[in-house]
Amino acid sequence: MTTNLKSVTILIPGGMHERSVARIGDTFTMLRTKSIDANKLSTSEREAVRGIAVSPAIAGGRVAGDYLEAFPNLEIVANFGVGYDGVDAAYAGQHNIMVTNTPDVLTEEVADTAVGLLLNTVRELSRAEAYLRQGFWATKGNFQLSRASLQGRSVGIFGMGRIGQAIARRLEAFGLPIAYHNRRKVEGLAYDHYPTLIGLAEAVDTLISVAPGGASTANAVNAEVLSALGPDGVFVNIGRGSVVDEAALATALKEGTILAAGLDVFADEPNVPQALMDAPNATLLPHVGSASVRTRNAMADLVVDNLISWFDEGKALTAVPETAGVQPK
Repeated sequence: MTTNLKSVTILIPGGMHERSVARIGDTFTMLRTKSIDANKLSTSEREAVRGIAVSPAIAGGRVAGDYLEAFPNLEIVANFGVGYDGVDAAYAGQHNIMVTNTPDVLTEEVADTAVGLLLNTVRELSRAEAYLRQGFWATKGNFQLSRASLQGRSVGIFGMGRIGQAIARRLEAFGLPIAYHNRRKVEGLAYDHYPTLIGLAEAVDTLISVAPGGASTANAVNAEVLSALGPDGVFVNIGRGSVVDEAALATALKEGTILAAGLDVFADEPNVPQALMDAPNATLLPHVGSASVRTRNAMADLVVDNLISWFDEGKALTAVPETAGVQPK
């Protein structure tokens, strides 16, 4: 443990939430770079770094193993966000480096957004508002009837973790049946479990992806899965854009393989494929799932609280599974 936290140097590469920056600056010795590039630092600066606070989504790159290797005294990487596929946690765990994320504090906000995005998608609420704002209600009459409704739908959730379960609880209140696909069944849940994603898609007409990114889920929602969902199918993604074959999704929307899609995440953010932008049956959001002041402040605090706990008490508050066994050096 470290009694004088000001003696600890924390690196912030690229962008980071201002609340995290302020608290790190007040508590530790802070070092900042404009990008995730260890070559921007001198040898003495790299040797001084004992912790890294990073938000890969806004820092402009991935915290890969060769980057972590550049810091010989690195003990912890505090990741801003519940998803941590932007950090090479496997490398970190193998080299006794702790990695933390920010679960729980954003669960309810993201679940709220998922339900709102689903409602918006099936009832075409964004298009209805645009119709009103353009003056068409007064000049052309009522907006068209929505082709879909939330009523009578059956929902499949891909990724029944904290957020998936929070979404399921909300949708139960709408009277909708819930099923899910995980690599393994979640003990204590009464929802039907499907061992394959395509099996889940065949059984429901509404698929919500909350799955994490990474090699194991890359393009998991592909043309075959979308075809199984069917022509009345609605796909919502609130998890990671990399989970979806975006070209296949654009084709499915254009050809009527599925009815509609609601997307808050994309594979190459902030770049959205033009084919999805052009799809009138796609509702698109700029990754705002947890983007409220309240929730982002809580995430920012958890980033710093993990750093303080690690150096003050020798334990992390929210270690990721790959580094759960890492001990202070």
